[in-house]
Amino acid sequence: MGGSTGAMSTTTTPGGQTDSELACPVSPVVDIVFSRWTTPILWTLHEFGRQRFVALQRTIGTITPKVLTQRLRQMERDGLVVRTYHPEVPPRVEYEISELGRSLAPIFAHLADWSTENLRKVERARREFDEAGDQTAVLR
Repeated sequence: MGGSTGAMSTTTTPGGQTDSELACPVSPVVDIVFSRWTTPILWTLHEFGRQRFVALQRTIGTITPKVLTQRLRQMERDGLVVRTYHPEVPPRVEYEISELGRSLAPIFAHLADWSTENLRKVERARREFDEAGDQTAVLR
């Protein structure tokens, strides 16, 4: 029923949920959608439509071909991206966001709104925290 690795153990319920999923039911979604490159890939495909690999890489900018390939395969497996192979000479492959991936658009819109409203506050809080930390270090 449960497995353990080292000092930490995870219990799985009969329904297949782990302790961490029960504690935070959105964790599996966060792991899928908000991994390092998934969000920029989904945003790019949603914003610009169907893309060939090179165009997608160029639009994202800083992603390596290896990482883009890995993320696209995982996203295709997760049902977020559709890969279309065109048997031409030379072969052409295109990627587009799936309906499932498109269903995330409202979540991204809310996050963009939150970002616009709150990122300056986060930056200010970080600055204040860091400055307070500097003062605390002087007192030691």
